[in-house]
Amino acid sequence: MSSDFEAYEQDFGTITAEITNKIGRIPKLSGEEKTQLVLNVDKQLEEVRELLEQMDLEVREIPIQSRAMYNSRLKSYKQEMEKLEKDFKRSRIAYSDEVRNELLGDDASSSESQRAHLLDNTEKLERSSRRLEAGYQIAVETGYNN
Repeated sequence: MSSDFEAYEQDFGTITAEITNKIGRIPKLSGEEKTQLVLNVDKQLEEVRELLEQMDLEVREIPIQSRAMYNSRLKSYKQEMEKLEKDFKRSRIAYSDEVRNELLGDDASSSESQRAHLLDNTEKLERSSRRLEAGYQIAVETGYNN
């Protein structure tokens, strides 16, 4: 039985190495190529989940005296799987530096312009708030009720 577990371990190692490689490539791609790679990694992650289930079943059939060692190995594989899933999520939303700079803009003058625009809008909002408060105060003082 432990030979089956070890065979599953080898498969786990091979597939997770492929996944890790592909996860590293995802942020650098775009369009259809990125979509295909994401789908491929998703499929491989499902394979790894199935492998972990098989490993879990194998561990249950191992004699009690040897089970603790295999359980700890299985636990570490499950933790590795969680890490892979987190890395995969991050890689799907990550942009390459080039795309990021294109989206956010590289130029400091743009940032200053946006800051000035934000300050102007904040001042307008404060003036409007003061006017509304003054109007409310007048309504209260004159006893206006609907």
